Amino acid sequence: MNTKAFTSTINPRVSRTRFNPIKNLRPDTLARALDEFEAGRLGTATRIFESILKRDDTICGLNLKRKKSISRLESEIVIKEESPRAFEHKKVLADFYDSLETTNFVDRNQTGGLRMLISQMMDSVAMKYAVHKIEFLQDKDKIRGHFQQYPLWMFENTSGKLRLLEHEGQLTNGTPLQDGQWLITCGDGLMTASAIAHLFKILPLKDWLIYCERNGMPGIKATTDAFPNSPQWEATCEAVADFGAEFHAVLSKGTDIEAIDVSTSGELPYPAIIERADRILCALWRGSDLSTISGNNQVGASAQWYESTLIEEADASAISDTLHRIVDRQVIKLALGDDVALAKFTLKLPDYEEHKCELEIIERLCALGLKPDITELSRRFAVPMMATKNPDENVESKKDEIR
Repeated sequence: MNTKAFTSTINPRVSRTRFNPIKNLRPDTLARALDEFEAGRLGTATRIFESILKRDDTICGLNLKRKKSISRLESEIVIKEESPRAFEHKKVLADFYDSLETTNFVDRNQTGGLRMLISQMMDSVAMKYAVHKIEFLQDKDKIRGHFQQYPLWMFENTSGKLRLLEHEGQLTNGTPLQDGQWLITCGDGLMTASAIAHLFKILPLKDWLIYCERNGMPGIKATTDAFPNSPQWEATCEAVADFGAEFHAVLSKGTDIEAIDVSTSGELPYPAIIERADRILCALWRGSDLSTISGNNQVGASAQWYESTLIEEADASAISDTLHRIVDRQVIKLALGDDVALAKFTLKLPDYEEHKCELEIIERLCALGLKPDITELSRRFAVPMMATKNPDENVESKKDEIR
């Protein structure tokens, strides 16, 4: 009853002052939020997803990699037929995508162009939907576009189609979205499964931290002949306290304390659970285990990185098809009056087969005993490389060998 309608001044303030939705996240609250999300009430689960995407180190990195792998791709306008009219359509679309502007409804500091638009559309991979309001502007003989991203918690989906809410937490139906004014990108919605993995990873992580706090430093026991409250006794107490131990005691002669050891003698279960959750997340988001924390003595990513190209192709195709279906046709209609677009926006993918052949050649060279430059390989295939020793140390070691 006390909620306020969304406006350009109220909405950013509401976003910043809202409570932390994952501070006391429990399995029952997450399950209830996910059930509401599936039923079309998107607000609670969306707020949880946003917080996890920002605060979980593994999910945050995987999400950024997934988004940047598509937003960095080069784009082109492809004609559907060889005709003068098709080339006119190509020119109109090229001018439109070169000049479009992108902003964010919540954070007005975020401004950009085509790459930012693609990155925002890739939010659908995590959230299932990414919503932009489109504004077409006539600039002399050219069409300009302004895309503004709206957060998903401003919508409901109870009818099977997204509808705009007047205020967050609204239980009645929202306002239907007008055709041609909204760009809706649909994706995998990986945060539904990722939120579950995050929850069951963060619980043992907290227990692990508590265990380290309680058992990471041994207790200190001092025995003295001094009487309690005497200067010698007080000096002993100060010495024990200054040692820095959290658990300490000062005893007189003839007094003893029996310690209760609550630490485990075997391997702790927490690291294995946390590592398993991180590896599941890597496979879910990137198609294979690309995490360097998944094993010892790992240099860069897994050799199965080629599997992730299938996901990259699907993401690029989804972005291209969405822009062509919703944006290209409207731009051509406004600029030239044609109902059918004879050109379309497309993201260009790298030549994966060429990379695969290069890898096979490198493997054969290694089998012959020829070791390639690791730094050059890392740059060529955009694969992270494990930090090496200080170059000065290598120089000194070589000098010692010469001597």
